[in-house]
Amino acid sequence: MPTVTTKDGIEIFYKDWGPKDAQPIAFHHGWPLSSDDWDNQMLFFLAHGYRVVAHDRRGHGRSTQGYAGHDMDHYAADASAVAEHLDLRNAIHIGHSTGGGQVARYVAQYGVPQGRVAKAVLISSVPPLMLKTENNPGGTPIEVFDGLRKALADNRAQFYVDLASGPFYGFNRPGAKISQGTIQNWWRQGMIGGAYAHYVGIKAFSETDQTDDLKAITVPTFVMQGDDDQIVPYKDASLLQAKLLKNSTLKIYPGYPHGMMTTHADAINADLLAFIRS
Repeated sequence: MPTVTTKDGIEIFYKDWGPKDAQPIAFHHGWPLSSDDWDNQMLFFLAHGYRVVAHDRRGHGRSTQGYAGHDMDHYAADASAVAEHLDLRNAIHIGHSTGGGQVARYVAQYGVPQGRVAKAVLISSVPPLMLKTENNPGGTPIEVFDGLRKALADNRAQFYVDLASGPFYGFNRPGAKISQGTIQNWWRQGMIGGAYAHYVGIKAFSETDQTDDLKAITVPTFVMQGDDDQIVPYKDASLLQAKLLKNSTLKIYPGYPHGMMTTHADAINADLLAFIRS
């Protein structure tokens, strides 16, 4: 398996498909999944002539299940290690959920300063801050994240079934078109990763304030989210992202769930392609 080794000895698994001289698109997955969550998009953009790259976050998928470094700083540094190893330039970086936080920190602290990034996309993403605080009154209470930690520690396998079959894809909504394959694929990706990395990763995606990251991003950024996102409330996420970014395009999708690039892949892929080509 192709991997790059980080400065602290973590092996990061990555995929790199397509012509090496084509414009690269790098995909950053959400918690607690892997680069496999982008299969649909990677095949779509590969067919349109792009070079497509994705990696498994440390502790997730096929990357090393180490003890340390499960925080947004290391996530971004690992993404940079992949980009530098493959020498990705003029790249579009697309992140979903926690991966959107990873993109925001990578682009702000590595991609823009190094001149490697052309555009960015944040899909159903966690910035600027999920946690409810005095300065973020619209955020999600800490008790919700404590509940996630307890459910993971008590029975991770059942917790992942419940999350995938319920709010993540909106399969708990009346009239939802439920896909058992999608549920099983989510569970498969989650269970391959490390329980400890996933447990402490909840703090990383919920308590990291990325206001400054968003303010530092100067490249064109497409902000996309469904207004029926039951995981990351859009009013405390995409609406604030669009205000903090210097050069953003915002699109809210009526009725779309958190995992909308899977449930509504055709619509999301078309809008991504239009933004990349614009």
